[in-house]
Amino acid sequence: MAQDLYPAARDLLARLVAFDTTSRHSNLELIAWVEGYLDDLGAKHRRVPNADGTKSNLIATLGPDLPGGVVLSGHTDVVPVDGQPWTTEPFTLTERDGRLYGRGTCDMKGFVALALAAAPELARTARRPVHLAFSYDEEIGCLGAPAMIEVIRRELPLPSVVIVGEPTRMEAVNAHKGIATFEVVVTGREVHSSQTHLGVSAIMEAVRLMGSLNALSARLEAEADPASPFTPKGPTLTIGLVSGGTAHNILARECRFIFDLRCPAPLTPEGVIAPFLAEAEAMDRALKARAPEAGVTVRMRTNVPPFAPEKDGAAEVLARRLAGDNGPPRVVAFAAEAGQFQQAGFSTVICGPGAIDQAHQPDEFVEIAQMQRGASFMRRLIEWAAE
Repeated sequence: MAQDLYPAARDLLARLVAFDTTSRHSNLELIAWVEGYLDDLGAKHRRVPNADGTKSNLIATLGPDLPGGVVLSGHTDVVPVDGQPWTTEPFTLTERDGRLYGRGTCDMKGFVALALAAAPELARTARRPVHLAFSYDEEIGCLGAPAMIEVIRRELPLPSVVIVGEPTRMEAVNAHKGIATFEVVVTGREVHSSQTHLGVSAIMEAVRLMGSLNALSARLEAEADPASPFTPKGPTLTIGLVSGGTAHNILARECRFIFDLRCPAPLTPEGVIAPFLAEAEAMDRALKARAPEAGVTVRMRTNVPPFAPEKDGAAEVLARRLAGDNGPPRVVAFAAEAGQFQQAGFSTVICGPGAIDQAHQPDEFVEIAQMQRGASFMRRLIEWAAE
């Protein structure tokens, strides 16, 4: 009788959660621990580090060096817990009422734990290769994956499919929106707040730009295609961070804000915000006429491509087989590394344990039933790889 992979996956998840891999920190301790685990299996692996070596992706191969394998992709970083009202210790796995609590349990160390739980048998029995691809900095713009994907594309025998294990309740998902983030910096001229005629308030000018983005957000919602499979149906735009000013009685010298724009294919962020960029350029000229040091800059920080449905895609076919999924086509509004893999030419699907509703929340959890479904998925993957 085949061994149940869930107990091993649970133990591995506890170990992975214990590493505080919030994106502002290094993930190298977790990577080193995984490397030691893989060394015990005799698995080949290599790092793909960032520019300064403080973080790294990890690629490993279980089974033979042959084309036609599958990539199991997961990110190692998690979002912050700062200011969230947790009732459990975020970096200690806690089991309660059929759930496993801890930061990253759902998004997405649960999938990484399942992949590692399957690794010992894959190392012994696989006749088709299974590649593990664990990235860094997904949560702040999918920054680590491109270099990792390029190494996979250039140096490995070409895999046939990629399974990205973001939380989908172990159901196959064939599309997601893209996400682009932008930073706007408005520079003014500081003077006493009683002398508004002599200065430029960066905050007051930034509010005008934020008002335009708010109006654009409402317009995007109103004009969304009712036939879109996404929820929300059209592009969405939100301002997530604002900072600026020194004191209530000083015209602010600077105001910064960051917004994100999530677009389904075939829309592009550049096309959607073109009117806003024109407004920002006009304001920049007007402010410089009032004070040469003043102005507006808009910078694209990140741009993750959307993931589009692939007709009869090999990855979706395999994931549905492994998950026992005969349901309708599904899409998600969140962005993931799937679009990056697809852009590089790989047949890709998203399928992993847990629900996005629990991701990024205080008391984040993954249901034990979801991990057990994931264990069954990995069991079928082991059987597929051994064929």
